[in-house]
Amino acid sequence: MICVSVTEQNQAKLLSVANSCEIAEIRIDLCQLDEISVVQVFSALTVPAIATCRPQYCDDVRRAVLLKKAIVAGAKFVDVEIESAESFKTEVIACAREHACKVIVSYHNYDNTPSHSELCDIVNECYSQGADIAKVATTAITQTDCANVLSLYQQNKPLVALAMGTIGRITRVANLLLGSPFSFAAIDEAHATAGGQLTVDQMKQCRQILQGN
Repeated sequence: MICVSVTEQNQAKLLSVANSCEIAEIRIDLCQLDEISVVQVFSALTVPAIATCRPQYCDDVRRAVLLKKAIVAGAKFVDVEIESAESFKTEVIACAREHACKVIVSYHNYDNTPSHSELCDIVNECYSQGADIAKVATTAITQTDCANVLSLYQQNKPLVALAMGTIGRITRVANLLLGSPFSFAAIDEAHATAGGQLTVDQMKQCRQILQGN
């Protein structure tokens, strides 16, 4: 599935965009949602949704509150960063387990792509921290970086692995063919949330070409 990262701050527009997608990642931080609006949004979604709130938005105490509100209101997935404090992860993951919400433990590297062995260790660490799905997003400097990221799918585990940046664009589509449950896209170029992120229309076109349709 193609997952759209939604960043709209207007609640009506947010819901319109999200509910038009196959699956939506609601960026609580970029949408600037508070506790009340988190409940309103996640209660009104008609598609599976990922609750994400990056640490730049607020401290861990408030982040945990926002994510737990989203989980209780109906989020199907919640994203917690691999480097987050153990107390934060424990609290959010416990809430997810109580409400049949799958946990994504995510690793982001905005500088480069670690070696294949290091990437494998990172994926295993995600699972050891409680991930139902591991997410690995690195920055591709060379095509070899793309190959290293995509080779992670040989493990045959629930995984979303991709490389950011222009060079890494191919990984955002190829991963769907290798078993990724979803891959991230923007509703349009103006709303991209990471380097090299394709739009939904671009992703659909690429997917059709690669699938031979």
